[in-house]
Amino acid sequence: MRKASFGSDGPEVGVIGLGCMGMTFAYDAQNRDDEKSVGVIRQALDLGVTLIDTADMYGPFTNEELVGAALAGPHRERAFLATKVGIVPGQIGGSGARDGSPEHVRRSIDDSLRRLGTDHVDLYQLHRVDPDVPIEETWGALAETVQAGKVRRIGLSEVTVEEIKRAQSVHPVASVQSELSLWTRDVLDDVLPYTEQQGIAFLPYSPLGRGFLTGSISSFDELPEDDFRRRLPRFQQDALKTNLALVAKVREIAERIGATPAQIALAWVLAQGRYVFPIPGTKTPRYLVDNVAAAGVELSAADLAELDALPAAEGGRYA
Repeated sequence: MRKASFGSDGPEVGVIGLGCMGMTFAYDAQNRDDEKSVGVIRQALDLGVTLIDTADMYGPFTNEELVGAALAGPHRERAFLATKVGIVPGQIGGSGARDGSPEHVRRSIDDSLRRLGTDHVDLYQLHRVDPDVPIEETWGALAETVQAGKVRRIGLSEVTVEEIKRAQSVHPVASVQSELSLWTRDVLDDVLPYTEQQGIAFLPYSPLGRGFLTGSISSFDELPEDDFRRRLPRFQQDALKTNLALVAKVREIAERIGATPAQIALAWVLAQGRYVFPIPGTKTPRYLVDNVAAAGVELSAADLAELDALPAAEGGRYA
């Protein structure tokens, strides 16, 4: 898989990464298969995927332990390892409890390194800004982890341009992670243009619309009982029926150019900027191969215009 600079002055990484959350958390977690997931992470490395993304609150904690097991020994040096801090483990969603205190950051990096079985992470991200702690204080604590040699770079997640600027006044921002897909395009208005202008890497999570844009979900009832998506407005049956029109258009373009819907959705995300590195999640080998192949899919200007013209999704991102 082709590589690109992780921001204007970062290392070369594969243009498509791997989000590991669903391997132990949120999506049918009761049927987790750690051995299979370890195999998927190592297969990803073999295919040229270097950016491996996790977080302390996924599980909680079990996702970092899984990723650490997968990257043990010689595999660690092949990965650009990213994790996150700032959401109290056990919470998920737009209203999750947050802790951006410097004490929490200092304690959490050591805990994450222990679970990951490494002496440093390549990217440490503030999962969400804590409204009760000035971002300058939280960011200063993250900068300390770089100075201590525990972290190579620090990034932000789900932030405004103003919050990025405030963080930049303390320490360089290496990356911003936010949701971006054909059914979530808010960041195209201001955040992504700003990161591009500043040479900051942008990591779109859920670039496949939490699996919806692959065309594999046609009914709310198909979701497992413990699946996080059952609580999301876009997956409620009425909204889901409306949103299937988006998938139909993606499938139409995919059939026309000889690709899969997932590859079209990922190729559109990749086309949004020079420093865009989508991190689709999967725990299935064949889906991994499908996703990686998206790096070689070229969309014409007409294809992109057709996808740009898709209507907004029905329903909010979170309840």
